[in-house]
Amino acid sequence: MGTLAPSDLATATAREPVVERSRIWRKFVRNPAAIAGALALLVVVGAAVAAPYVAPHDPARQSLIRRFTPPVWASGGHAAHLFGTDQVGRDILSRIIHGARVSLIVGVSAVVVSLVVGVTLGLLSGFVGGRLDVVLMTIVDVTLSFPQLLLALAFVAALGPSPVTIIVVLGLTGWERYARVVRAEVLALREKDFIEAARAMGVTASRIVLRHVLPNTFSSIIVMSTLQVAQAILQEAALSFLGVGSGSAYPTWGQMIALGRDFVSVAWWLPTFPGLAILTTVLAINLVGDRLRDALDPRVT
Repeated sequence: MGTLAPSDLATATAREPVVERSRIWRKFVRNPAAIAGALALLVVVGAAVAAPYVAPHDPARQSLIRRFTPPVWASGGHAAHLFGTDQVGRDILSRIIHGARVSLIVGVSAVVVSLVVGVTLGLLSGFVGGRLDVVLMTIVDVTLSFPQLLLALAFVAALGPSPVTIIVVLGLTGWERYARVVRAEVLALREKDFIEAARAMGVTASRIVLRHVLPNTFSSIIVMSTLQVAQAILQEAALSFLGVGSGSAYPTWGQMIALGRDFVSVAWWLPTFPGLAILTTVLAINLVGDRLRDALDPRVT
């Protein structure tokens, strides 16, 4: 029986990640829901990034003679305002486009904060174990017993509304799930043969965690992060709706819904279009996240 030469074995080993990425990509693109979600998300992100160039008007510009202009297809609509105007004549479409920047920046940044804190503590809890594990998991259990939105509302009310405050508060009230999931993954991995072999070879604990343990948790982290972005966008919209969001200097979708609810009987489009923007973005992210989870799971064909 022939044996592989060391060079052949190294080549085969190097090709394994490439083959795995190719398999994941093929599973993802074969799913129509994944493609629809990705395209919708691409439109939202593209509009947010290019907001100063694609928005038809300045989102803060007021025109009282244009107040309550209905959408262009409704009676009394104006071609210059596709989605109509609000109670002070500001263009709804322009405010939605600029509001997308706030929602996406807050959502992604809050998830980055949660990810860094949660993954770090989860790795320490699972790999070190002992009293540290007991203390950290007790903190996780206590924190999870409080509603996240209620905690965020209390902290933002105390610190004052601003984008930075919202990012920090949502990030520091959403790390627990990362810590728990990563800890569970580490507990399953740390007794594996390749970890024991690394220990026997004298590899330091930090190197084992960073080179061997952490990469094996990436699939769970990616899926959780994708879905938590949608959750963070909803929470930011809820805080803005309650008046403790990113502040009045920035148009946000939640703020637009809150301002429009008082005029819904005469201008239905004021809360409707920002609500549809939230629905579309969150649905697109969830579609991508769910299908990404299926693509990363080798048990799902």
